[in-house]
Amino acid sequence: MTSMNYLRQRILITNDDGIDATGLAVLKKIAAQLAPEVWVVAPDHERSGASQGISLHRTVRMDCRGEREYAVAGTPADCVAIACGHLMAGALPDLILSGINRGPNLGNETLFSGTVGAALTGRLFGIPAVALSLAHRDKRVQPHWETPERHAPDVLRALLSAGWPDEVCLNVNFPDTAPEKVKPFAVTRQGNGSLSGFSVSVVAEEGSVSQCEIELRHGDAEELSGTESGVVNHCGISVTPLHFNRTSEDARIFLTHRLS
Repeated sequence: MTSMNYLRQRILITNDDGIDATGLAVLKKIAAQLAPEVWVVAPDHERSGASQGISLHRTVRMDCRGEREYAVAGTPADCVAIACGHLMAGALPDLILSGINRGPNLGNETLFSGTVGAALTGRLFGIPAVALSLAHRDKRVQPHWETPERHAPDVLRALLSAGWPDEVCLNVNFPDTAPEKVKPFAVTRQGNGSLSGFSVSVVAEEGSVSQCEIELRHGDAEELSGTESGVVNHCGISVTPLHFNRTSEDARIFLTHRLS
C-alpha cells in the first residue's frame, strides 16, 4: 500500500498532448503547489492515442528546453522511461502526474490513452502515478482549464494523504464546467464509457499510396451509477484506480469449466 504525506520533494510531469500544450502548463502550476522540485519530460509534439507504447529498436531524441525541462521525440511512456531510467535515475520522482489531457479518458478510451499509459509506465518503476484529464469534447468552445487548476491540488492532497495500493495508478477526470459548479470527487469504477468504434477517412491519394485519418467514434455516454462517466456527466470529479491485470475472471472460470 502506497502511504505518503501529500508534501512531495520531487514530481515528474508529462502528457500526450505535447510539451507546449496548455494542459501541461496548468499541471506544472498544480505540481508546484505540491513539491519544490518539478521536472517536465514530455513529447515534443502531440502523441494522443499512443497508449503505453514505447520506442524499441531505435534511438529517441531528447532536447533540453531549460532547467529540469526536456522535450522527447517519443511517446509518453518513452518520456517516463527516459526520466526514470536516465534523467532522474539518481533521485527518482516521488510522484508522477500525467496530463492534463484536453479531452476525457473515460471507460474504454483509456486503452488508447497516452496520458493513462504514462501513468501506468510510472508504476513499472514503482512510483505512484496519477493521470488527469479535462472532459472537453466540444471543439467550438474553450476548455475550462480553470476547473482542474482550482480543484486538482485539493484532490491530489486528499489522495496522497489516503494512499493507494502499489499495483495501481489513478485516473482522474474533471468535468468541463465552471469551477463553482463542480461537485465533490468520487472514487469510481471504469465502466464502458461512450467509445463506440473508429471512423477512417482517406484524405489524400497518389498512385498506390493513400493517406488515412483515424478518429475515435463516440455514442451516448453511459449513466450507470458509480461509473466515471456517470459521475463526470453530472459535474463530479471521478477517481478510478487502474491496474495491469486484464484477466476476465468470469471468462476464465467459464472456459475452465467448459474445457475440463
